[in-house]
Amino acid sequence: MDFQISEDSAPSEFISEEQRRQLVGRPPATGAWLAGDPLGDRKFSQVFDLTLESGATLNSARLAYESWGELNSDRSNAILVLHALTGDSHTVGNSSKEHPTAGWWNGIIGPGLAIDTDKYFVITPNVLGGCQGSTGPSSLNSRGNEYGSNFPQLTIRDQAKAFVEFAAQLQIDKWFAIIGGSMAGMHALEMVIENPDVTQRLAILAAPPYSTADQIALNTVQLEAIRSDSNFADGNYYGAKAGFGPHKGLALARRMALLNYRSPKELNDRFGRSWQSKVSPLTEKGKYAVESYLDFHGNKFVRRFDANSYITLVSAMNSHDVGRGRESVEAALKKISCPTLVLGLDSDRLFPLSGQELIAKHISGELYGGGLQVIQSEYGHDGFLIEIEEVGQRLAGLLAL
Repeated sequence: MDFQISEDSAPSEFISEEQRRQLVGRPPATGAWLAGDPLGDRKFSQVFDLTLESGATLNSARLAYESWGELNSDRSNAILVLHALTGDSHTVGNSSKEHPTAGWWNGIIGPGLAIDTDKYFVITPNVLGGCQGSTGPSSLNSRGNEYGSNFPQLTIRDQAKAFVEFAAQLQIDKWFAIIGGSMAGMHALEMVIENPDVTQRLAILAAPPYSTADQIALNTVQLEAIRSDSNFADGNYYGAKAGFGPHKGLALARRMALLNYRSPKELNDRFGRSWQSKVSPLTEKGKYAVESYLDFHGNKFVRRFDANSYITLVSAMNSHDVGRGRESVEAALKKISCPTLVLGLDSDRLFPLSGQELIAKHISGELYGGGLQVIQSEYGHDGFLIEIEEVGQRLAGLLAL
């Protein structure tokens, strides 16, 4: 299967010459960062063993991370910024050979910005189970082989527990703030509910208190798209030649996800019924512009992500429920006593405002702005990554409390 890109593969407004070059040729079997690849800005935690909710133990795990700013002498200025499902530790910076995408929150973190690195030491670890340096399915096990389908099942709580271990290694007893959007908001909730003294401030952006049946159903279809790809080979595809990995299934899962990340209004206004080229999709083999947009992003995604990691992380999201094993969702949220920013997007169809309303209603700490902060955005769920000015203003306000 060749993923070569032509002039008509994506709307010109979405693709640069550099991106065009990146999509020429066959993608490798996995887009994961692998041992021996250039480090770029990655650093690594010490290895640690982690007992999982399942009862299994993940031995010799480590987290990749990046950091900005300087940690002060009493370690009181550290901010933990966690990443969403397909993000990684490269929160700030340009794309490069070592980092296939630019920082996912450029404009938020840096000198003089909302999260001011002249004041704060900011750190983002790649989540456990991820594929950009942290231990995950593409990592080598004790026998020197990729874990693949034998990588243990993880929950959001397992991943949050790994972040707590990471803080202990850094000798950070209390974060100045923990900030998480989407899946990262799930991790942040679990960290603070399990240990209310772990941070002085908390920001939950576009995240729910639990995954609903509707969300689990949408996730399940994506996972089956990957598993149904014959090149998935039950998760044991790492030795496949370029172009013969589970690219069709992973790209399809990405296309499905994008439909949840963006709003119907944005897609309608942005593309309408326009064609990608002069070739008609009605009587010839042309494409509508929105089809080409999804194709481009699906094909780009397989070059920077790993199919097994996608399954691991989405399955962890399905496990999310702050009330599981506790008295109730409401009782769990009441354990959050620090000043908290709860923010949602009015057009979010992945994690709608009802979830953030529940969080804001039941936490016991001071709410930044006096209640749920709602951003009016045409971008849907991705608005927390795109609406830099409005998100940044509220984050700066939280940090100033």
